[in-house]
Amino acid sequence: MAKIVFNNKDNTFFQDLRSSVDNYFKEKNISKTGDWRLFIKTFLLVGGVLGIYLVLMNVELQALPALLLCIPLGFLMASVGFAVMHDANHGSYSPNSKLNDFVGLSANALGASSYFWKQKHNIIHHTYTNVDGIDDDIAKSPIIRQCESQKWVPAHKVQYLYMPFIYSLSVIFWVFIMDPTKYFSRKINGTELWKMSTKNHIIFWATKIYYLTVFVALPIYVWGLGGWFAGYMVANMTLGITLSFVFQLAHVVENTEFEHIALDETKHIDTAWAEHELKTTSNFAMKSKVISWFVGGLNYQIEHHLFPKVSHIHYPEISKIVQEKCKQYNMPYNYYNTLGQAVASHFRVMKELGKKPEEIQSTLALVA
Repeated sequence: MAKIVFNNKDNTFFQDLRSSVDNYFKEKNISKTGDWRLFIKTFLLVGGVLGIYLVLMNVELQALPALLLCIPLGFLMASVGFAVMHDANHGSYSPNSKLNDFVGLSANALGASSYFWKQKHNIIHHTYTNVDGIDDDIAKSPIIRQCESQKWVPAHKVQYLYMPFIYSLSVIFWVFIMDPTKYFSRKINGTELWKMSTKNHIIFWATKIYYLTVFVALPIYVWGLGGWFAGYMVANMTLGITLSFVFQLAHVVENTEFEHIALDETKHIDTAWAEHELKTTSNFAMKSKVISWFVGGLNYQIEHHLFPKVSHIHYPEISKIVQEKCKQYNMPYNYYNTLGQAVASHFRVMKELGKKPEEIQSTLALVA
């Protein structure tokens, strides 16, 4: 398998930063995990999802109001993923590991696998961020091209136009194609999957049966095949496009960098892991409390990547420490002031990557 080796000999920056962040929690006498703010958020978001679902299943509604309700349903499901599932599967929701594991099953409640997520996201993505050939989050080729090292095909010329549609279907692909592919191939983008216990196998299949029952069979029984399909697509397209854009804005924008590694290659990266994370990650809309609340602090991706065991409710405060240390050590701190700026940057990157490789090189030569 491909292997990356970081040069962590000069790791003074991260050691100093980690010490400062640890001192912040000691001085405040607070836990790095979630508190009442996260528990209330969980209640509101999960309650919102269940409430809308029960209304759709039990209240007689006309087609249009029902379809319109599917939009906030999909959006709130995404927020559960951002603010509840994400923290829990990183172990930052609570100091109680069993509670983290239980709440982390909210990924399964959405149809995915928390077991696969922990390896795909916590280990592979967080360690090898934006490394083409390992990071599964940028492994959408040839459907879309997310970095220069990926193969170009003519369809990529217009990928920035069809990209939102692909994003909108991402959760459907995830549930019905990507998770089963990982399960049967025993690999995540070339990386061997962790050995699954009998319990893991049971949970995987129970999740799929539950999903088909709750999100397919019951709605068809209530709304009929056509009504179910319309509502299912609206909810899942909202869910998919919300999840995709938030994660893409963190890494596939103009101010982030990429690495490439071939199969069976061992690559030495000259920088320490923490510096690699700074170069490959970007924040957005840090001043918006509303956006931060709904996306579970994932607009503070730099802080999240450097301190994944810290709950997102602490990111706004520790970001001040991170920015100060980045300035002190002359390290990059990438961010966009607004959501709109980050979205526009992502579209520009995807449009540029849609050009033929030689056209991109010509553009770079002219700029140089």
